[in-house]
Amino acid sequence: MEPEISDQLSALAHERRLDVFRLLMRRYPDAVPAGEIASALGLRANTASVYLSILRQAGLISQTRSGTFQLYRIRMETVQGMFDRMLGDCCRNRPDICMPALPQHAMPGGDTPLNVLFLCSHNSARSIMAEALLRDAGPGFRAFSAGTQPAGEPHPAALDMLTSHDVPTDGLTSLPIAQFLNGTPVMDLVITVCDRAANEDVVRWPGTPLHAHWGVDDPMACDSPALQRAAMAQAFSLIRARIDALTSLDMAGLDPADLQGHLDDIGRMHLQAAAQ
Repeated sequence: MEPEISDQLSALAHERRLDVFRLLMRRYPDAVPAGEIASALGLRANTASVYLSILRQAGLISQTRSGTFQLYRIRMETVQGMFDRMLGDCCRNRPDICMPALPQHAMPGGDTPLNVLFLCSHNSARSIMAEALLRDAGPGFRAFSAGTQPAGEPHPAALDMLTSHDVPTDGLTSLPIAQFLNGTPVMDLVITVCDRAANEDVVRWPGTPLHAHWGVDDPMACDSPALQRAAMAQAFSLIRARIDALTSLDMAGLDPADLQGHLDDIGRMHLQAAAQ
């Protein structure tokens, strides 16, 4: 039975439940452990469990089990249906209400490159590699990166990994997100590459950039230098595959909704690789 829109709106009519919903939207298409959700939002485990149960009963999120972990993910089709019904049935498709609250996002056309910002917590490894790889991919994109808590400089291991694959590292630096909040340049895509940055409700960006989450495990979280090198190589390979997928898209033939779908698909690449 399809959940009633009144139940869905009721589930969201609570500040902390709305915080859970927004976090899962930022992490989409990931399935996030309940404990991580609770920790990121400063909730008690039993409180988070109640909030997640209410959102699941309203059909807004799904629950799966992996070992001993309960994982939660946004049910995007249900969320889309909720807004469709609210605007179409409740508001009778009035153009003064149903038009987007934000200006319609338009992709740059012709020879104008897309501005892409990669976000991570420390902006020292994963986001730095993503910026460097997209810069090296050729025309069509202008790549940038920043951190919610920037380390101040790129990690030497990340620079070594790039250099070993003949990717230029000139000009790479660790920057705070405040560097880009004045709208110069206005971003077209904002992509988080670490879960911690995606868990944070950071800012509302100037303009109307599309958002995506391409989570990559932290290579520096490993215990030994050998494991860190192996993890860095694995992170580099995943980021490079995602950059290749992005640059292979025919941007001229995509509207924002189509591009958002492709960005979400690229974010699933690590899930597809793990399933093989």
